[in-house]
Amino acid sequence: MEHLLKKHKKRIQRKKRIRKKVFGTGECPRMSVYRSLRHCYVQLIDDTTQKTIIGLSTLHKGLLGAEEKTGNIDAARKLGAMLAEKAREKNITKVVFDRNGFLYHGRVKAVADGAREKGLQF
Repeated sequence: MEHLLKKHKKRIQRKKRIRKKVFGTGECPRMSVYRSLRHCYVQLIDDTTQKTIIGLSTLHKGLLGAEEKTGNIDAARKLGAMLAEKAREKNITKVVFDRNGFLYHGRVKAVADGAREKGLQF
């Protein structure tokens, strides 16, 4: 248990260090990615007005079929693609990527790759 608390503290330290540099605006919002053991969550955030423009997760009904798993790379890639489509509807083409202290690997990278495939630039 102590090891998990130490791991969580390290992630929070990385998150604070990243957030000093990453800032989203209305034209170029911050794309924040969070992953849990079962799901991934993605938001486009305008930090100037402190509002979430778009928020999606693997819990979203139209994203996956009933039998598909939600905590894997394929689901994360679909989540990134769906976010890019919704962003395009709101005329957002460029974002700043915030990995939220997680390593840029696995599901976090899959969300980014899925969004890039559908035309989001970062």
